[in-house]
Amino acid sequence: MSTHYDCIVVGSGHAGCSAALAAVEAGCTSVLIVEKAPHDWVGGNGYFTAGAHRTVHGGLQDLLPIVRNVTPEQASKIDMDPYTVEDFIGDIKRLGQDKPDAKLVRSMVESSREAVEWLARIIDIPFILSFHRQAYEVNGRQKFWGGMALSTEDGGKGLIKAHMKALERVGVEIWFESPAVRLRVEKGTITGLVVQIDGKELNLSASSVVLAAGGYESSSELRAKHLGSEWEKARVRGTPFNTGDGFAMAQAVGAKFAGDWAGCHSTCWDANAPADAGDRELSNQFTKSGYPLGIMVNIYGQRFVDEGQDFRNFTYAKFGRQILLQPEGCAFQVWGADMIPFLRKEEYGDEIVEKIFAGNMEELADKLLEKGLKDKECFLKTVRNYNAAVQNHRAEHSTLGWDPTIKDGLSTQSTKVALQLPKSNWALPIDQGPFLAVKVACGITFTFGGLAIDPDTASVLSKETDAPIKGLFCTGEMVGGLFHNNYPGGSGLTAGAVFGRKAGGQAAKHAGKSV
Repeated sequence: MSTHYDCIVVGSGHAGCSAALAAVEAGCTSVLIVEKAPHDWVGGNGYFTAGAHRTVHGGLQDLLPIVRNVTPEQASKIDMDPYTVEDFIGDIKRLGQDKPDAKLVRSMVESSREAVEWLARIIDIPFILSFHRQAYEVNGRQKFWGGMALSTEDGGKGLIKAHMKALERVGVEIWFESPAVRLRVEKGTITGLVVQIDGKELNLSASSVVLAAGGYESSSELRAKHLGSEWEKARVRGTPFNTGDGFAMAQAVGAKFAGDWAGCHSTCWDANAPADAGDRELSNQFTKSGYPLGIMVNIYGQRFVDEGQDFRNFTYAKFGRQILLQPEGCAFQVWGADMIPFLRKEEYGDEIVEKIFAGNMEELADKLLEKGLKDKECFLKTVRNYNAAVQNHRAEHSTLGWDPTIKDGLSTQSTKVALQLPKSNWALPIDQGPFLAVKVACGITFTFGGLAIDPDTASVLSKETDAPIKGLFCTGEMVGGLFHNNYPGGSGLTAGAVFGRKAGGQAAKHAGKSV
């Protein structure tokens, strides 16, 4: 067993794999990934994603060369607007209330298109156009919306499978059930890592270490400490092994913390899903993101968010928190018959989620009482008031048509009736049965607080000097300062690849092996 490496990466997720593969590409000849989890849990949180990658692009013709699921005939029926650097930066800043680190954001965004090209060409990630998640058919054409277009074959499972094949091709070792215990440091420079194997500590030496060990979302104790006591009852969407170990190791060597330590990515999640870990089979299918097509009410029958505030991929990462803050931390999503066909089958299929159907709203309310609804009359009044508001708006704006690919302006606000909490877009009456409801809770994905890094090199910065800690790099969910309060969907995987590439390249330089 070798104990010296050019580069050691902590974590086998998408970000860690990207760093390891970039290190080899840049010249490292001995790269090791150490993973706390057993082999059955390889892939960190990346495994549980839909494989979505948000990137700058010039429109359809720019992305066609790197995707695998579009025929020339299909391409002729696709509408996709370009997504510019300023669009991407603007979305992160807007959703983050202008608090994300501007230099870090720009570095990620400007490197995004090159990173997905690298993933496709060098790592052989099976990218596809995300028809099932990011496009609707309008007048016989597939119209993409919300700036994002890329995902991967078989979602996160396909993403991690491709990474594993790439690592095997280039000879990167992975040690499972080998948690990193602490960083080795001499005269301010990282010289290696101590890992635990079979209960015994093993000293490893390395020219550099890349931390890619995820956030602290799987620790109920740390969630309560940083996010608030109510977060103890949030459901963990992904790996149960992201318990903040990397932060403790970094803190011990004087690393600087940064970003939104009170914030996280959290979504509408199946209320019947496991509490403390994701399901390796169903993975991202527990997500319930169909709320823009209907309404969400709490157990007292009251709406609590503007379901049509923005495109789903700009609201889903913050609405989990809103559900958690409701009584008992759960809610119901409700639709009429006209919207049911638009619900994504991978999230709302018969074998995926418990569906509550009823022929009329009174019957639906009675069935919801059995599932936790506390106030039937309030629920019925909420639906009546919502429908009346929608009808009044339609009467005043008869030329507007429903279009899920744009902010269509169909709302609940008119001169005659204006709800205290509007639905700003895609507001259709829920008055035609059969009606459908699904019970949802809050699923936490990852935490936003992390380590301060140099935007160009992914070097971890010192709390004391603000200078890079020699030999220590960071990528993935451990990076702090990139997101605040909310984030545009698909940005996380992209950021992991961007800063993973930077970290791997710098690791090769640090080892004196850069090619």
